[in-house]
Amino acid sequence: MFDTKVAILVLEDLAVWQKLNVTAFVAIGIATGAPDAIGEPYVDAAGRSHARLLAQPILIFAASGETLRRAYEQSLKRGLARAPYVRAMFETGHDAANRAAFLAEPAEAPDLVGLALRGPKKDVDKALKGAVLHA
Repeated sequence: MFDTKVAILVLEDLAVWQKLNVTAFVAIGIATGAPDAIGEPYVDAAGRSHARLLAQPILIFAASGETLRRAYEQSLKRGLARAPYVRAMFETGHDAANRAAFLAEPAEAPDLVGLALRGPKKDVDKALKGAVLHA
């Protein structure tokens, strides 16, 4: 049904609140970068309008640090849309500080704890190698 795939990889040994936080942040990153993937507003039975959602499923994967690094490298190689989240961002309190924390990371080896990807199914699948669906 979809020619693209959206996947989120989250470091497997994070605290639950961190996993949820990372997932929310990177999902928003993918959604804002892909306006064509956003559905129409939801309307309830009373006629009230509600926010739009991503129009395709998002698969959430648990990943080791090595799997995250490999997925990041593959996303760069394959030109996938990506939304990274690095460990240092847990220590910040706002968007500008998050961007500064990411900028301070080594470009080829950021300390990733989460990564959202969107692109052609086969390319996303290649990047996901070694990740398992989150339980």
